[in-house]
Amino acid sequence: MICRKWWLLSFGLTALLVTGCGNNDADDNVKIDKTRHDAAWILKIALSGSLQNAAFSPSSDEIVFTRFVSGYNEDPADIYVLRGLDEGTVKQLVSDGSTNVNLPGSAWNKNEEAIVFSSSRDPHDEIYMIDDGAEPGDEKIITSRSNFMAYEPTFSPNGNWVVFESHPLDIENEGVITKYEIDGSDEYVALTDPSDDCRQPNWSPAGDKILYQRFDGSQWDLWVMNTDGTGQQQITSGPGDKTDASFSPDGDWIVYSSDEGELDLANIFIIPTVGGNSTRVTNWAGYDGAPSWSPDGKLIAFESYPGDPDNSPGTKLWIINAPQFL
Repeated sequence: MICRKWWLLSFGLTALLVTGCGNNDADDNVKIDKTRHDAAWILKIALSGSLQNAAFSPSSDEIVFTRFVSGYNEDPADIYVLRGLDEGTVKQLVSDGSTNVNLPGSAWNKNEEAIVFSSSRDPHDEIYMIDDGAEPGDEKIITSRSNFMAYEPTFSPNGNWVVFESHPLDIENEGVITKYEIDGSDEYVALTDPSDDCRQPNWSPAGDKILYQRFDGSQWDLWVMNTDGTGQQQITSGPGDKTDASFSPDGDWIVYSSDEGELDLANIFIIPTVGGNSTRVTNWAGYDGAPSWSPDGKLIAFESYPGDPDNSPGTKLWIINAPQFL
């Protein structure tokens, strides 16, 4: 094991010292791409297709991810678990010929020992969950509504609730952040307005906030709110879409993907949860997106492609040591 230290220049914040122990180039399971300028390394996973939406296990040593079989965001999609970051062994968790997708961030809950995801299986998209050691076919449905679709779920920290984006049947805009108790003991609770078109919610580690993206002014920006929908606060501003956001394990930072209005393709950034200046974490000419911070605070996983991923064979999963602030 070789411990690495390097500096990342900040954008409007103090400089960051990024530290960590990662495997060296001789390790068969880790490869540092010399064309990058950030010392990220690829996870060698022996699967074809597009590997996306990495989310860490509660113990930080495993990753759940979505595999789009036919290319980037091309149906169908299955869900896999990478068992051990250095081993590169994978287990298929969900596969039924439909589009099964987990969200980066808090998709894997330690109390439930389960993973939450959405599935396009008949009659339309709904939210499901599966035990993290189960087999394909063991998943169970959580949401069931005749006139609404459900996408992009994550767990509350205690595992009792899921939060997701809800859409009227066959309407792709009008996204509403909605929460629902997984035992079915409460009604569906809409937290945002349909006219705001909100997406991709993630619960804070403390359980007191929900992070989401909202479309306004022809771009996506990040917002947080209380878990009852009150106190809605915009976190990001300025040009460029900001998407795929989730919290750091201490809840003080948000990690997300953005071109920040000046890059050709999105990279990974962080910003304080209370707002402020963003800091760039990854640095290369290709696309980096859909990040997740490990619960132990040491790593950030993300998907990456050397160019625009649209209409491509697909992204691979990468790791970078998480920023440690001076």
